[in-house]
Amino acid sequence: MCGITGFTSKRPPDAGVLHGMMDAIVHRGPDGSGEYLDQRVALGHRRLSIIDLEGGRQPMENEDGSIVCIFNGEIYNYQTLRAELEQEGHVFATKSDTEVLVHGYEQWGEEMLGRLRGMFTFAIWEKQAQKLFCARDFFGIKPFYYYQKEDLLLFGSEIKSFLAHPDFEKKLNRDQLELYLTFQYSPGEDTFFEGVRKLLPAHCLTWQDGRVTVRRYWQPEFEPQEGKSLEDWETEIENVMKDSVAAHKISDVEVGSFLSSGVDSSYMACLAHVDKTFTVGFADKKYDETDYAKKFSEHIGVSNTAYRITPEEYWENLPRIQYHMDEPLADAASVALYFVNREAARQVKVCLSGEGADEFFGGYNIYKEPFTVSWYDHIPLPIRRAVGAVAELLPPVHGINFLVRRSRPLAQRYIGNTNLFTERQKKKVLKEYNGRTKPTDLSRPYFTHPRNADAVTRMQYTDLHLWMVGDILLKADKMSMANSLELRVPFLDKEVFEVARHIPTCYRANAQNTKIAMRGAALRSIPQQTADKKKLGFPVPVRAWLREETYAAKVRQQFHTPEAAEFFQVKELDRLLDDHISGKRDNWRQIWCIFIFLVWYNEYFVKR
Repeated sequence: MCGITGFTSKRPPDAGVLHGMMDAIVHRGPDGSGEYLDQRVALGHRRLSIIDLEGGRQPMENEDGSIVCIFNGEIYNYQTLRAELEQEGHVFATKSDTEVLVHGYEQWGEEMLGRLRGMFTFAIWEKQAQKLFCARDFFGIKPFYYYQKEDLLLFGSEIKSFLAHPDFEKKLNRDQLELYLTFQYSPGEDTFFEGVRKLLPAHCLTWQDGRVTVRRYWQPEFEPQEGKSLEDWETEIENVMKDSVAAHKISDVEVGSFLSSGVDSSYMACLAHVDKTFTVGFADKKYDETDYAKKFSEHIGVSNTAYRITPEEYWENLPRIQYHMDEPLADAASVALYFVNREAARQVKVCLSGEGADEFFGGYNIYKEPFTVSWYDHIPLPIRRAVGAVAELLPPVHGINFLVRRSRPLAQRYIGNTNLFTERQKKKVLKEYNGRTKPTDLSRPYFTHPRNADAVTRMQYTDLHLWMVGDILLKADKMSMANSLELRVPFLDKEVFEVARHIPTCYRANAQNTKIAMRGAALRSIPQQTADKKKLGFPVPVRAWLREETYAAKVRQQFHTPEAAEFFQVKELDRLLDDHISGKRDNWRQIWCIFIFLVWYNEYFVKR
C-alpha cells in the first residue's frame, strides 16, 4: 500500500516539483520514497512497506529499464502469476507483487488486467514507445485522479499532490456543488477541482504524444441463477469468503481487523482469526458499539482495542479530515472511521474491513422497498405526483418520506442510499443554481444497464458504481491512508463477486430481510443475534449535537462567513439550523452537508 504521483512533460521534468508532489502524500507511504525521471515523464512513489519489506522499493524497472512501474495496492494472486511468468522465462529480482505487474505487462500487455486479483492503481511507463499506461482496480478500492492541460498530464492517488505543480490551475468546479448537495459526496468522473477527473473503477488510461484515451476493461454483471437452494448458496459464500480472507491476509507484517456490531465486520473478524480487533464508539450508549465488540472479541478469542470519541475531538478534527478527503464528504461516519484507523495504526500496519458486502449481497434497507406497500405503485402516477408534492411541504412525520419517494417511479428517483436536497430545495439554498446536470443524469445509465433485471438488482448495480465508490470506498481509503494504515476489503474481491452476482434476488432481499444468503453463511460462524443484528455501521450523534448550543454555534458561525455568503443564501441556512434546533424539522443531514463543504472549502481555497 502506497501513494503514487507523477506527470508528463514537454521538457526534462523538474525533480524539485516531483518532490513537492510526493511530500503532499507522505502519509500514504512514510516508510520510503522513490522517483524516476526521463525526458518526458516523472514518476514518484511513497511506500508503506507490507510485502517484501527489503526488496519492494519503487519505481520498479524490468531488466533493461524499458518498463518502469509505480503501484498502489496489493495483488493477492501475485504468487500464482509469478510462477506462471517464471515458466515463460521471466526472471524476478524481488519477492514483491509490484514486479509481477512489470513482467506481467511485458508478457501480456494490457490484457494483464484480466488476470489480476486485488486492489490497485498503477502507472507503467514504456520508455521506447514513450507511452504511459495507468489502471484502476475492478471496484474502485484505490483512487486515481488525473488532470490534462495540453501535453501535461498530472496523475496520482490524491488531488492534493497536484497543487505542488506550477502548471496546475486550482479552480473550483461550482457545478459539482449542486450534485454534492444531493449525493453528500462528489459523484461521477468530475471533481470539485476544475479539470481534475477520477479514473473510474475497471477503467484504464493511456497517454501518448499528448493524447489521453480512457476505456473500460471490465464490466460487473448480475446474472441470477435458479436451481440452487438457499443452503447451497450459503455454502458457496462460506467457501469463497474463506478463500478471499486467506488471500487478503497475505502480508509480511501483522494484520488486524475492524469490528463494529454488524454482521459484516463480525463475520470478517471470525474468518480472519487475527489477534487484534479495533472498535470506536461514543459516550452516549445509543451510538456506542464498544461493549458489543468487547464481548464478541472474547467470544472468538481475540483482543479488542476500543476507543470512545469525545465530541470535542470529533469537531476539532473535521478540518484535518476534510483535507485528507481531497473532496468534501458529508458522511458523518467518515470521522469515526478516521479515529478507528488512527487507533489501529498504533498497533498494526494492515486491517481488514467489511466494505462491499451490502452492494454485493443486497444489504441496504432500501432494497426492501420494492416489496413493501407495492399496491401504492398501482395508483395512477399523476395522483401520486400530486400527493408527493403536497407531502414535501409538510413536517417530516412518519409516512411523509414514503409519499414523497413513491411519487415517482423508482427509475426516476433512485440515485443511491442518500438523496438529500431536491432540486427545488437547492434553488432556495444556493446563491446560484443552474441545474445543468441532474443527479439522475448520473444514476440513470447505471440503473437501466442491467437488462430485464428486477428493481433490487438495478439498485445494487447503481450503488456499486456511485455510492460505494463515491462514499464508502473514498472514506475507507482516505481515512486509512491519513493514518498510514493499509485497509483491505475481502468482500470486494473478484472471486467473491463471481458468486454474489449469481445469487437469486429472493436470497438477497425481501420485505423483511436483507443479505439473506450472506447472513445464513455468517450464521455458521457467528452467533444468531449478531447475524440478525440491525445494520448500524459507525453511528454518530451529530443530529443531537446540532441541537446543543456549543455545536450549533460552531455551525452558525461557519454559515455567516464570507465563504458561505459566496455560495449560499444565508437566511436559508439559518432557517435550516433554527428548524432543526427547535425540533420543527430534522435537518441535520442537510446542515451537515453544507457545513462540511464550507470546512473543506476553507482548507483548499482559503488557507492554501
